[in-house]
Amino acid sequence: MIGFHALLAEERYPDSAAVLEDSQIAFIPKEDFLGVLNDSKILARRLLKTLSHEFAVFANSLALFAQRSVRERFAMQLVLMREKYKVNFVPGMDVEINMSREDLAGLVGTARENILRILKDFKQEGILETKGRKIIIKDVNKLVAAANQ
Repeated sequence: MIGFHALLAEERYPDSAAVLEDSQIAFIPKEDFLGVLNDSKILARRLLKTLSHEFAVFANSLALFAQRSVRERFAMQLVLMREKYKVNFVPGMDVEINMSREDLAGLVGTARENILRILKDFKQEGILETKGRKIIIKDVNKLVAAANQ
């Protein structure tokens, strides 16, 4: 779900989103959402739990940005994305991440050029391969080590 933070805070939603794969998108009008929220203690608790989790993730992300190098942050992001991109995964199977270098740079908080340089280094180290915009993780253990985890 996107936008509910701003709705609850009675603010405008300043962000945008793009899908990475075929998706179904649904819109819930503000009045309907707030009406259901007022009537459902379960939904209210789940949203509170979601907001609390997102706050913890945000706090961890701030610490990550402050304490880790770009290389470590990028490696960690690739590890996390590898987990998200697993579909019908079998141990030993390659996982492909399909994302633009600009989007990766935005996630890591660096310039596109830094991502390209680190990708080249990771390829030379046998950690991954690239095919166009696809990144294929070949050695997740080396990637975790590069993330300093």
